[in-house]
Amino acid sequence: MNRSTLRGRPRQAAALLAAALTVASFCAADAVARSYPFGPRTRAVNDLGNQYVPFHAHLWDLLHGRSDGGLLVNWQSGFGSSFLPDLGTYLSSPFALLVGVFPRDEIDLAVYVVTVLKTACAGAAMAWLLLRLRPGRWWAAGLLGAAYALCGWSIADASYNPMWLDGLVALPLLCLVGEWALGGRRRLLGVLVVALAWIANFYTAYMATLGAGLFLLLRLWLCGLPRRRALAAAGRAAVTVALGVGLAAPLVTVVYFGTKHAYPGRVTHFAPVATEDVLARLLPTTYGFGSPALFVGTTALLLALALPFHRAAPVRVRAGWSGLAVAVALSMQWTPTHLAWHAFATPNGSPYRQTFVLCALLVIAAWHTLSYGVPAPRALGAAGGLLALTAAVASRSGLVHSYAWPVLLLAVAGALGGLLLLRRADAGTADAASGAGPGAASGAGSGAASGAGGAAARHRTALAGLAVALLVGAQLGETAATSAVATRLRLNHLDDYASWGDRQRSQTQAVSGADGWPAHRTDPGREQTVGNDPMVVGGQGAQYYSSLTADVLSRTLTALGDGWTSRGRNVQSLDNAVTDAVFSVGARVHSPPDQHQRWNPRDRTPVTVSRQDVPPLVTVRPSTAPGARTGVDAFGPSPYRNQELLLGSRVYTVPALTVRTGDGEQPERATGDRATGDRAAGDRAADGRTGTVIEAPRTKAAAARRPTIAAQCPAGSEVYLWAPHFSGTARLTDTPARPLTGRFTSDAAKIAAMQRLGTAPPSGRVRVELSPTRSGTVPDGAVGCLDTARLRTAVQQLKATGADQVTVSDGTVRAQLPAGSTGTAVLAAPRIAGWRCAADGAAAEPAGTYYGLIAVPLDGSATSVTCTFHPPGLRLGAAVGGASLLTLVLLGTLTAVRRRRSAHDPALRPATRPRERLTSAL
Repeated sequence: MNRSTLRGRPRQAAALLAAALTVASFCAADAVARSYPFGPRTRAVNDLGNQYVPFHAHLWDLLHGRSDGGLLVNWQSGFGSSFLPDLGTYLSSPFALLVGVFPRDEIDLAVYVVTVLKTACAGAAMAWLLLRLRPGRWWAAGLLGAAYALCGWSIADASYNPMWLDGLVALPLLCLVGEWALGGRRRLLGVLVVALAWIANFYTAYMATLGAGLFLLLRLWLCGLPRRRALAAAGRAAVTVALGVGLAAPLVTVVYFGTKHAYPGRVTHFAPVATEDVLARLLPTTYGFGSPALFVGTTALLLALALPFHRAAPVRVRAGWSGLAVAVALSMQWTPTHLAWHAFATPNGSPYRQTFVLCALLVIAAWHTLSYGVPAPRALGAAGGLLALTAAVASRSGLVHSYAWPVLLLAVAGALGGLLLLRRADAGTADAASGAGPGAASGAGSGAASGAGGAAARHRTALAGLAVALLVGAQLGETAATSAVATRLRLNHLDDYASWGDRQRSQTQAVSGADGWPAHRTDPGREQTVGNDPMVVGGQGAQYYSSLTADVLSRTLTALGDGWTSRGRNVQSLDNAVTDAVFSVGARVHSPPDQHQRWNPRDRTPVTVSRQDVPPLVTVRPSTAPGARTGVDAFGPSPYRNQELLLGSRVYTVPALTVRTGDGEQPERATGDRATGDRAAGDRAADGRTGTVIEAPRTKAAAARRPTIAAQCPAGSEVYLWAPHFSGTARLTDTPARPLTGRFTSDAAKIAAMQRLGTAPPSGRVRVELSPTRSGTVPDGAVGCLDTARLRTAVQQLKATGADQVTVSDGTVRAQLPAGSTGTAVLAAPRIAGWRCAADGAAAEPAGTYYGLIAVPLDGSATSVTCTFHPPGLRLGAAVGGASLLTLVLLGTLTAVRRRRSAHDPALRPATRPRERLTSAL
């Protein structure tokens, strides 16, 4: 780009520079940290590996027509889950569509590229906004735009929550919408920007909208407009936001109602962090999961701190932007305003998700400082003093490590050196301009003066170039270091998962070879790789992890003996012959433990597939007695009996247990309050808290003496162990058949799934040896003995009376039934809100429930059943969106008519354009 183009298009140049600096620093940090895709360390930590990458993989399948389901129902996860709420939560950003151009086995790279692009666009948008607020150096706007894009919140929190980055992009765009409302310009574009922001990610868009509202209020005060005109501008902004949110309503309302039907998870209470931790996060290379990541770079921070002392800036500007930044910082630490920032619900995980708004205000304050000229040494000295005080207080925080100080000192030297050189270059320019006079060009001295002036100009250019190099170098260096440190420390703090590799490839091939949907389901297996394996490797299983996991799904599977993590929102696969029959799982993949999770690295068991004869997706059950309960609340405390309720046959023996410690003593008894785990789950049917306490061994000698469970089972029966609040391993002893090792993991946020341990010996005496890793409980009725012959008989009965044919297409299921079917048709899918069913051609009604599954009553005359799914909130959202669109069309029509009339009647023309009036006010 040549120099004349830069002078003519400073905003474009600044935006491009901000994007380039952002990409360079982001990728350099990952290269330094040796993180994917520039090194062997995975970046798929926490929900990035468990949720976001799998959801993007599912989107890839949708875009290429390879998914089971569509926009309404995801048939791969949770035995059939509502997909539109997940789409609106994780995948509605326009950037997400880019994953479709990547190969399927490069889905991790696709998500990484999308993350980098979002971050770069945020920097470009901020650079554009800064030059829209005040004229100034385009390269400085680009530098500060990159500082915003790579703020601590972005690189420490949002980089592995990529949907949050849409809020980072939205905030400067919404501020631009406020600027347009001030000038009465681009009303249609403003509505579209608001709508796009709320569609992309309504959660962070809500925070960005609050931030943009504060921005607009300050701008109205700074402009000093008359009250009537200020109210008119605020009204235009309010209407713009209302119409934009209204256009996004079809997606927003679906997500809202999805949260209403989701498993409640954990209720948390806000507790502000210590002041030293807050101040520490302003410094480079600090990291903390539960504190606000306020880092914006030393240059931007020094300029923001210098604003109150910068006499070249008007008093209102200095007081306004400084005061707003302080007010927002304080609001983050006060519970009522904290709740307001987070839609009145403290989030699980980091409680400072609005931090990017404060980072933006610091960058905007820095821009106002620089746009009025480089601060004088006295102002920079005051800013340096405040920064030193900040560092002194922050030094008491455990978040500041020794390597932070050399990085900070280098950054301060580069920032102050660059700013002082830039001020000197500006002073030289001013001196040259003031020194030009009538005598400067007279006589023979004109040539010498011209030569001296040229040398001075070159000197000023060299100083400015060196200043830019120092400022850019300091910012790139400290930002890359901060990002690299955050990347490394996240791996120590959070769970991590391997990127796509041989394990996923083998699982995908196994699932593809066994897939028979919808004749039967294929479960990708109990040995999961991530919490959403079906979306990554295919199949149709129980596994599902989302913030919108339905309450009925979690409660039903828990009552059947399933395990979960993330306090009930990440349900797991349940490897059980009875539940496989109930949910028509005709094929199941068996994989070795994931080596990335450090489970027995010597295990090289190959991936295998087991098949079983199962009923169809739709079966017919006998009518229940009038008034009998058939909902999830009808389940009892034993998962074995609950499975029999769903199956409709007795197939288990649940024997009495004898539990002994490693010393042969009888262990302590436990009640629900004594047992470990999340008390909220105690309200569920299959609690498993009351039982026998199993203490963790405290010495190696104690670990060698292992607790045991003794029971009497029918010979040849399959032995299962249900111990949801036990952690460790369990295996059968004294059995001729090769026993299995069951691994159980539980804590306050997770419970363990029922495990198959092997076959009972001919004597029927079952002895289970336990190896606990932490204290837990073994509940009464923990052992179940499955009679496989009875199970086969029950399956044959269900097949004989079940559907002859089942077809599934997105949100519609049709089943052909045998003539004369009576009782209840049961669809092996959770009865989540939104299902409506009808027998033959009757009017559709809300589906009934059969112990948590979809049920349709039959009277003997129906030969078919049709169930359709409509996401709750979609009709309401469509109505609101339609009304908003109609209002927007009417307003646009009225505006066009008014313009046409004013064009033909000079008396109706305004004396000055709105933009000109605003400029004069500013």
